[in-house]
Amino acid sequence: MAIHKLFFLQPLFFFFFFIIPSIRSANSNLFREYIGAEFENVRFTDVPINSAVEFHFILSFAIDYTTNPSSPTNGIFNIFWDSDNLTPSQVSSIKTKNPNVKVAVSLGGDTVGKDFAYFNPSSIDSWVSNAVASLSSIINRYHLDGIDIDYEHFKADPETFARCVGRLISTLKRNGVISFASIAPYDDDQVQRHYLALWKGYGHLIDYVNFQFYAYEKGITVPQFLDYYTNQSANYDGGKVLVSLSTEKDPGGLTPENGFFAACRMLKRRQKLNGIFVWSADDSKARGFPYEGKLQSLLAISH
Repeated sequence: MAIHKLFFLQPLFFFFFFIIPSIRSANSNLFREYIGAEFENVRFTDVPINSAVEFHFILSFAIDYTTNPSSPTNGIFNIFWDSDNLTPSQVSSIKTKNPNVKVAVSLGGDTVGKDFAYFNPSSIDSWVSNAVASLSSIINRYHLDGIDIDYEHFKADPETFARCVGRLISTLKRNGVISFASIAPYDDDQVQRHYLALWKGYGHLIDYVNFQFYAYEKGITVPQFLDYYTNQSANYDGGKVLVSLSTEKDPGGLTPENGFFAACRMLKRRQKLNGIFVWSADDSKARGFPYEGKLQSLLAISH
């Protein structure tokens, strides 16, 4: 009898100790890149695209401000990216030529002109109503697939931010306007309070966390980077926290010269590489896109 029991237990042992962990923790081949914020005449077709990855372009930015003068509009979003070079027809074209490509729009950003872009709703209900209507129009016109939340300055408390943005994501998903949503926090007390409030209430609706690891201090080491990754994965528990690289001149965080690729490979070996995003295609264009191809190749390797 003992032999027969052991025989039947062996498949269960294999399932729980080998299959279940692989389900709970697995790498992703997701690559994301922000594009259009700096008006460097970059086009989708300029960016290297590896057919073996899931590739997301993120248009930067749509902001609920008027363009002239710059003032808040309570959820009525306008286009602030390089719309001369990144048009609806070009969105359709890049997606048709590359079935692995999806395109999203990022909301907010750092500045409007020389001023900060504040999250500044008049009321939760009016902001949500205006945002749903204005963004649905932009998303449908540009054939977009998702949204990214990148507000970095706030004139509203964390709970108001959470309810506004959470209801926006929920409504757009329920209406079939978007298929995914992400957030883009970084390690700042005020920023984290707002995004963690959003995560607490609506994290189940958020597909990716584009954490801005390049906003950390310059010259960090691989062990420091991995510690930061562990800490932010705990903050956004259960979320797909992506690692990130800035191609700006003299960026913060971990750079390729200091071990970024090594850190990514280490996370991949641990089955914790949820994807990579780059800020930004505009900066990369001036440098000949030095890292995009290599990063996608790293993601595409199955082992």
